[in-house]
Amino acid sequence: MPPTLILASTSATRLSMLRAAGLEPIPVAPRVDETSVRDSLVAEGATPRDIADALAEMKARKVAEKHPDALVLGCDQVLALDRDIFAKPETPDDARQQLRQLRGKTHKLLSAAVVYENAEPVWRHVAEARLTMHRFSDAYLDDYVERNWDSIRHSVGCYKVEEEGVRLFSAIAGDHFTILGLPLLPLLAWLGNRGMIAT
Repeated sequence: MPPTLILASTSATRLSMLRAAGLEPIPVAPRVDETSVRDSLVAEGATPRDIADALAEMKARKVAEKHPDALVLGCDQVLALDRDIFAKPETPDDARQQLRQLRGKTHKLLSAAVVYENAEPVWRHVAEARLTMHRFSDAYLDDYVERNWDSIRHSVGCYKVEEEGVRLFSAIAGDHFTILGLPLLPLLAWLGNRGMIAT
């Protein structure tokens, strides 16, 4: 019997991606203070890639300590514009400010995944996507935030490309799963190579 797969997250998007791929993960909230950890890593000069990887590992480790017999998947996503790291917006005004900063520029989304087995890290991957926003108008920006606030408030960068947010972009390079916050294809390949899923 393969070990139980636990997703160290309550992200509905990641959960639905894994379930759509035929997996049956159990979601468990990792109870990690992401903001303070991210701020401290930024202060230490960590790269966006290292921040995503460290947060994914921290979540996996926290849950694996309580479920050592399970395969625990921790994930995190970081949005980077040059050396600036973006967090989820706290208010609609935050969202407008972030979108103004991103408008007309190319930013990176770094999606990290770390798997723990027997309470030890056994696999990790960080995938990158590059997204370019076109120069949308202030009027559209205001309408967009007002219409979509309930959804985008949970999203770093204040958009969801699977929803109306796709209209903000002129170019996207990278796979869809990475953009949604999980490097799914490398994860499935690893699970297949380990004989944990049929291939």
